[in-house]
Amino acid sequence: MAKPLKPQGIYYILKRCVKRAGVKSFTPHDFRRTYVGDLLDAGVDIVIVAKKAGHASVNTTARYDRRPERAKQEAAMVLKVPYFKI
Repeated sequence: MAKPLKPQGIYYILKRCVKRAGVKSFTPHDFRRTYVGDLLDAGVDIVIVAKKAGHASVNTTARYDRRPERAKQEAAMVLKVPYFKI
């Protein structure tokens, strides 16, 4: 039975692949950052993204939010003011 990869083994494999591909160096965490950022960009609720990423706190997930200020302003415009809940 094969042993699970250790973090250092993953780094080593990634380093070799980067060198063979001739691309700019990156880390396994860059995959995570891209995954979380892409989900947020796609409009997935941050609570769901936090759960998918295994974050204990949504505040951790919020650090990955790369959406521009304009997107946050547009989100605030979704509700009509004055706001009357039916």
